Amino acid sequence: MKKLVLTHGLIAGGISVIGYLITFISGAMHNEMAMLIGFASMLLAFSLIFVATVKFRKQQGGVVSFGQAFQIGLYISLIASTVYVLVWLYNLYNVYPDFAEKYSAEYLEGLKAAGASAEKLAKATAEMNQFVADYKKPWYVIVMTYTEILPIGIIVSLISALILKRKPNL
Repeated sequence: MKKLVLTHGLIAGGISVIGYLITFISGAMHNEMAMLIGFASMLLAFSLIFVATVKFRKQQGGVVSFGQAFQIGLYISLIASTVYVLVWLYNLYNVYPDFAEKYSAEYLEGLKAAGASAEKLAKATAEMNQFVADYKKPWYVIVMTYTEILPIGIIVSLISALILKRKPNL
């Protein structure tokens, strides 16, 4: 199971990174299209959980428990998410060090353009200032980046385990 999980986890991580790189290279980092591409690439990446679980089930004579299937999915999710987080950290600190500031400025400009009230702008400005300060802490960046991708992997793992579990015929 280790080789199966590692292989599929690394491939899934690569797919999720490709989705991120497409949005980065296209310059569409902060819009709806970026979110769509990001989530689509994550779902595509995590579809490998189904593939790996089916392979494992075949290796086990057509039998896999919910727990085994969920474990396969969870490990693939953790590996893929870690690849995604590591690539984001590299890019954040080496390619895009002013990400938080740019994101904050774009967010506030969007609120202004939408005609937000002075009160709403003041509140959003304080929140964005806190975001920029928090984003200087590596642990914060790591946790926030994991929360982007890992929950999707866990959900796909649960769905996969529910669909693909198969008890032995007695």
